[in-house]
Amino acid sequence: MSLAERLADQIRAGGPMTIAQFMTACLHDPLDGYYATRPALGAQGDFITAPLVSQMFGELIGLWAVETWRGLGRPSPFRLIEAGPGDGTLMADLLRAARVDPGFLAAAELWLVETSAPLRQRQVERLGAAALSPRWAGSIDEVPPGAPILLIANELLDCLPPRQFVRTATGWAERLVGLDEAGNLTFGLNPVPAGPAEGLDAPPGSMVEVCAAQAALGGAIGGRIARDGGAALLIDYGRDRFETGDTLQALMRHQKVDVLKTAGQADLTVHADFPAVLEAARREGCAGAIRTQRDFLRDLGIEARAAALARAQPGQAPILARQLARLIDHNQMGVLFKAACLFRTGDTPPPAFEAQP
Repeated sequence: MSLAERLADQIRAGGPMTIAQFMTACLHDPLDGYYATRPALGAQGDFITAPLVSQMFGELIGLWAVETWRGLGRPSPFRLIEAGPGDGTLMADLLRAARVDPGFLAAAELWLVETSAPLRQRQVERLGAAALSPRWAGSIDEVPPGAPILLIANELLDCLPPRQFVRTATGWAERLVGLDEAGNLTFGLNPVPAGPAEGLDAPPGSMVEVCAAQAALGGAIGGRIARDGGAALLIDYGRDRFETGDTLQALMRHQKVDVLKTAGQADLTVHADFPAVLEAARREGCAGAIRTQRDFLRDLGIEARAAALARAQPGQAPILARQLARLIDHNQMGVLFKAACLFRTGDTPPPAFEAQP
């Protein structure tokens, strides 16, 4: 029985499910969930992330991590954490660049927060010869407290499921997944007594996504930093201010496919709600700032790095130019993707975030 068939049976027995429940099942069902069974990254897979576009991305984040650690007073030990490390490429590039300061590597305890068994195996293979041997945790809370953290998360927030609310002519309704007359999965609306946000006045037809899981992650990271010190860097595609709209999508072999017809077979994502993440972290005693990926990487020197690589390898110059454009151009990843930083209130902001609000 397929995941779609099992979800249909569940709906018949218990009624329609929220978008958050549906997305969680599609991604994490232990038998057929996408991340539990078949995550496919890279050019030959379903989606490609910035670390797979170019090694420059991970290397610059590695240098950012070293400078941030120095700014924190070179704590030893500290927990170097990557949440949602994919196939391990970003961490491999980060650790290679971090060799510029052996003290950083000597002080770091490497933790990977990963729930997918197939991806854990790929991380084992990718990091087998790395400068640090990783330990794994199923959540940030499982990483031992008591030391400062440097946490990196690239394209993790977009995997955390929201609920969706639609403004109708008569009030607010929640978008649910139910069944049509033929027994197939379909979207429907269920009126709710209150809107998704107090005082929100949106015209009929507007959709608002509310992601408690993204906010909870921001609160968990913010609370950890407030207690133990450190900083976090969260990079993802999404919004830096309130917006309405349906951002749920399914990706298979780099193409958008029907969300309801590919349960467990495709990667489901939504836009990151950075304002909610930062607000949750601030409530825990953390400060935060956000920039576009373009501005963040340019401030870290990605254009100079690309030029230096092109001079050293002239034959690779066209490829490097395409990689650079993919990461920072306005019409590619440069503006849609944001970089958010969390740090303890009162601390000096990490590099590239010094002058941000």
